[in-house]
Amino acid sequence: MKTFHDLRDKSLQELLDGRKQGLRVVGTYCAYCPKELILAAGAVPVSLCGTREEPIPAAEEELPRNLCPMIKSSYGFAITDTCPYFALSELIVAETTCDGKKKMFELMDKKKPVHVMQLPNVQDSEAALKMWAGEIQRLRLRLEEQLQVTITDEAIWEAIRLVNEERQALKAVHDLNQGNPPLLPGLNLLTASWTVKFASDQREVIRLANQLVAEKRAQAPQAKSGKPRVLLTGCPVGIGSEKVVRLLDELGADMVAMENCSGYKTLDIVASEEHKDPIMALAEKYLKIPCSCMSPNPHRLELLKSMLHDFQVDAVIDLTWQACHTYNIEAYDVERLVKAASLPFLHLESDYSTSDIESLKVRIEALLEMTDK
Repeated sequence: MKTFHDLRDKSLQELLDGRKQGLRVVGTYCAYCPKELILAAGAVPVSLCGTREEPIPAAEEELPRNLCPMIKSSYGFAITDTCPYFALSELIVAETTCDGKKKMFELMDKKKPVHVMQLPNVQDSEAALKMWAGEIQRLRLRLEEQLQVTITDEAIWEAIRLVNEERQALKAVHDLNQGNPPLLPGLNLLTASWTVKFASDQREVIRLANQLVAEKRAQAPQAKSGKPRVLLTGCPVGIGSEKVVRLLDELGADMVAMENCSGYKTLDIVASEEHKDPIMALAEKYLKIPCSCMSPNPHRLELLKSMLHDFQVDAVIDLTWQACHTYNIEAYDVERLVKAASLPFLHLESDYSTSDIESLKVRIEALLEMTDK
């Protein structure tokens, strides 16, 4: 795990050194970004989602205070020049996943070039697929123009195979927690999931993930854990916004899985190599992501149902960041699903501050008391 803890700093130094040799960096904000195109362009994709509270006051000078903390944190990092990855990025790839983000990107475009992909609102229609394929092709052209390169179909297929292998390796890391005892404590699971988004080399990610899985399986304890097994769903979580994960650990529970897009949501979705056109393969893949911005969004409930079984879940926490209306509304259906499985459910609405730590602690304690462990 120490390697994963150090991965972000190590990758940053590699990117800084690489920039001197002509390495190109492209910033991303969402799981919908087809990073295969960035890799096929010979560039490195890095995540820019803000997960810390510190830059939010600066963002609130231009953005509403009652906006999602992830949007404010991301924008605050950009305008205060305190995110080295934003500084290294030559182009920002953004998606219209919510009204707050797409309006924020209009402001960000004044700071650095931003390419906004217009995301369909539905998944299961030919029109949506055609539209999304067009948006991916438009990104291809923008990357070629911005980076002065030619992105060949062959290069895209090579990147598709690489990313498919990476997702398989990362899924195996998460699946370490399907057994009892879970082999990766919640904070370690979050660290591994979060730090790889900054990696300068996808093959290194695959190697580290495979090594971690092999080591954990070889060292697996025989005694079962008597702790409550909790699944975390809802909005994405990162280092800096992990207070619920820390509270679960402090209160003696095992966070065995994260369904959110910083966790398991995308890991089972790979691009099919049966297509003749790599753009269509990418369009099909990314349109399958079960995000709450899709309406309707039945695939999220299908994924949750399978995870409840596969990870032997005892309770579910649905975390919604302030002003994230789509996830807030979906909490109703998630609660119905969880209660139909006869499991305790807790919906939390919070922000990045620590002001509600004590109230969160009381509510999580009450949830854990409802389990039979």
